[in-house]
Amino acid sequence: MSYEEMESSEVLGTNSNSGCGCQMNCVCQVVRAIKDIQDEAVEEECLTCTSNCFVEPLGDLALPARQRSDTRVFTLTNKNGDLFKGLFKGTAGKCVSVFFRVEDIFDNCCATLRVLVPLNNQTVVNLFPNGKLSYEALCSVNNWASSNSCITVDLHCFCAVQCIADVNLGICEV
Repeated sequence: MSYEEMESSEVLGTNSNSGCGCQMNCVCQVVRAIKDIQDEAVEEECLTCTSNCFVEPLGDLALPARQRSDTRVFTLTNKNGDLFKGLFKGTAGKCVSVFFRVEDIFDNCCATLRVLVPLNNQTVVNLFPNGKLSYEALCSVNNWASSNSCITVDLHCFCAVQCIADVNLGICEV
C-alpha cells in the first residue's frame, strides 16, 4: 500500500488505543510497508527470523546504484525522543544497536525485529560508550551485519520510524 493510499484511507489518522503516548498510528503502517517491500525482494524458500520508507522496490534507498538487497535498515524513536535500542551478542561492551530489520508483524501491530550489528567497514561500532548514545559513533556507521538477536515490540509505543539504507545481509542465503 503506497503512502498516498494509506493517507487517503485514513490509516494515518489518530488512534485512541495507543497506550504509549503517541496519537499517530503511522509507525505500525510504515513497518508493515517495510515488511511487504522486503518480502517482495526475497526468494520463496526464505525462512523468517529463526529516505522514504515507502520507496519500492527494495534497493532503491541505495540509489543511484541499485543493488541486490534483502533488508531495509531502520530506527525507531520512543515517545520521549530517544532512539529505541536492542541488545545483540557482542564483546568488549559492543552489544547495543539502534538499527533493526523487520522479520514479522502480527496481532495488533506487534512486530518481531532483528537487531542489526552497527559496523564501520567491518568493525563493530560501540554506539553507547559510557552508557550514553554517541552521535559521533552513530554517524560513523556505514554498514550492518545480521545478528541472531530478535526482539518483539508493540509498534504503537513508537512515535517515529526512519529508514536508513537498503542492504543485502544474506538473510536467506545458506
